[in-house]
Amino acid sequence: MNRYDREMLALAVPALGTLAVDPLVSTVDTIFVGRLGVVPLAALGINASVFSFTFVVFNFLAYGTTPLVAREVGRGDRAAAGRVVVQALVLAAGLGLLALAALEALAVPVVRLMGASGEVVGPAVEYLRIRALAGPAVLISTAGHGAFRGYHDTRTPLAVSIGVNAINLVLDPILIFGLGWGLAGAAWASAVAQWAGAAAFLWLVFSRRREELGVEPMLPRPGELLPLLRVGGTLAIRTMSLIGTMTLATAVAARVGTVAVAAHQVGAQVWLFLALVVDSIAIAAQAMVARYRGAGEPAAAREAGNRLLLWGAGLGLAIGAVFYLIAPVLPRLFTSDPAAIAAVGAILPFVVFMQPLNALVFVWDGIFLGAERFRFLAAQMAASAVAAGIVLLLVVPMGWGLTGVWWGIVALMGARAATLGWAWIRPTVTPRPAGGPPARG
Repeated sequence: MNRYDREMLALAVPALGTLAVDPLVSTVDTIFVGRLGVVPLAALGINASVFSFTFVVFNFLAYGTTPLVAREVGRGDRAAAGRVVVQALVLAAGLGLLALAALEALAVPVVRLMGASGEVVGPAVEYLRIRALAGPAVLISTAGHGAFRGYHDTRTPLAVSIGVNAINLVLDPILIFGLGWGLAGAAWASAVAQWAGAAAFLWLVFSRRREELGVEPMLPRPGELLPLLRVGGTLAIRTMSLIGTMTLATAVAARVGTVAVAAHQVGAQVWLFLALVVDSIAIAAQAMVARYRGAGEPAAAREAGNRLLLWGAGLGLAIGAVFYLIAPVLPRLFTSDPAAIAAVGAILPFVVFMQPLNALVFVWDGIFLGAERFRFLAAQMAASAVAAGIVLLLVVPMGWGLTGVWWGIVALMGARAATLGWAWIRPTVTPRPAGGPPARG
């Protein structure tokens, strides 16, 4: 085990824990709300989609903040790193307030747009308006995660995430059943838990670890927020291209048939779950590449990148092998319907055999985020989405069925791998040392 392995594991293992823990708030809510009946559960499901779609566009507060902070840490300039953190937190609070205002004002049309009707509308609107109060908290926590990753600290975000989930787990039964608040109780429990997480990050940054992080509690000037906003706009293109492709895949599967879209949902959930495992290495890649780049060590950045890719490929092969072995029984964990079992079985080979390719793509993505190649990532994702979209739009007219949908996803990942791999092997894209000329390409 070399120095890159030790550094990667120190970052990736806690990051994996955080990625695994974060979705538990929604899972716990679903478990408790499911006891209230079908209508509250339907309202909760609609809101889960609303919040996922609304806040995913702001993930640049993590993905953009991590490399910017890590670069300054690599340079040894803690004060500059602290300024980036403050800028990210201020921007998060401002954008969170805007999201809060929009969701409160548009709650009814939003839930109707998501398909709510009849008796589901009232509970869905009530839940949305309560959970929206935590909008600034969600984005502050997102920026907090990105900031600590930039300092090469993934244990603190894990501890905060565990605390958030513990608070939600305790409050859910008390508010839902004990006080009889029902679905509204679940919303308040989540909102309080998320604000507790945001408060923890703010306390750590501005009090407990302020000197260590190099943070000065001064409001940044509006112009100082522009670099992060530009990063956000660029990464939003990347994010929306990916979301748009996956949404189109689901829409096409729905046109193929009810059984097809049900099987597609199972396959997509397994695919996304496996992506979380490899994403922990991608998070390590962001922090490591950015730090070596800031320290003026481009050779170390490339060596670390190659080592991370090797780890990613190995992990992808291992995951693929495990799921190949359990593929015969996996569909029955999700459904007992014979037609659905057969349909899931037909697409599982795509899920299994794409794992090494997916792993390389995710790690490359983290490497280029660490190298601050934001425009390139947006362009290559948009081009990959076009390639996948062409395949997906031909599925119904050509009669390719559900396997055609998954060939569209193969086209997406194949195009991403080709463009990212081509850029990585070019010597001109080696992450540049601090103060060096911009990398070309």
